[in-house]
Amino acid sequence: MTAASVFIAGPASWNSIVVLDRLPEPVPHMQFAEASWDTVGGTSAGKALSLTALGRSVLLYALAAPDEHAGRVRAALADAGVPTRWAQADATERHLNLMTRQGGRVSLYLASPSATDGADDDELRAAMAAADAIVLDLAAEPLRLLPLARETGRPIWVDVHDYDGEAEFHRPFLEAADAVFCNADRLDDPVAFLHSCIAAGASLAVCTLGADGAVAVDADGVEHRVGAEPVEVVDTNGAGDAFLAGVLDARLSEASVPEALSAGARSAAGVLGTCHLHPLLDGVLG
Repeated sequence: MTAASVFIAGPASWNSIVVLDRLPEPVPHMQFAEASWDTVGGTSAGKALSLTALGRSVLLYALAAPDEHAGRVRAALADAGVPTRWAQADATERHLNLMTRQGGRVSLYLASPSATDGADDDELRAAMAAADAIVLDLAAEPLRLLPLARETGRPIWVDVHDYDGEAEFHRPFLEAADAVFCNADRLDDPVAFLHSCIAAGASLAVCTLGADGAVAVDADGVEHRVGAEPVEVVDTNGAGDAFLAGVLDARLSEASVPEALSAGARSAAGVLGTCHLHPLLDGVLG
């Protein structure tokens, strides 16, 4: 595999998006969709697309089964210019995302691949060791790769999304992280959580706040905030991934934390105006 500045491991999926006027209540009822479409999804695919658009060399490592859904994802990412190393799995990840125009989301996982047997670990270890940074997203295969990533000594970035402060699956990722990203959806005190990440050994911890921007705590315990860029929102899928990509790209270019947060906000704004994970897919998927 060609050496890349950023090695990313995690989900690349085929998603069905359904836009509703409100998220469904847990009672039998009927609702009419305002819009619906199929597209590439997956948090790792989103980060890889944004970093590619920023000119940062990446290698996306993802799993898929030999099926028609995987064929669509693989073709779209290839046409968008994202270098990807595919491993064969027992399933291709697929989601049904119920969305509101305000950014509310319920993600239904229709299929998710199991971890591999590690047959390609020597190759993956070499790719991670050659990278400037490693991004490991929440999934079975990146969890398996955590010990290998730590052995390389390269900085590990993780995105724990809507972590509630207690879920066990997220803990190994947090323990390995040099940089932690999350959103505020399920945290009672996001800033306190960020400080706890720094106390546990991370050098940067960031929480996105939707329309209110983001807050970060650096290695010295200093808090930083950035506002969201004004933009007409079409779809919020991928905004958090684009934010992390913008921050990561800027930090690898030796930007300060405030400068990196501003870069993240610009990167996130760039994907909010498309119905796909990134505008790179507009010409690919239509």
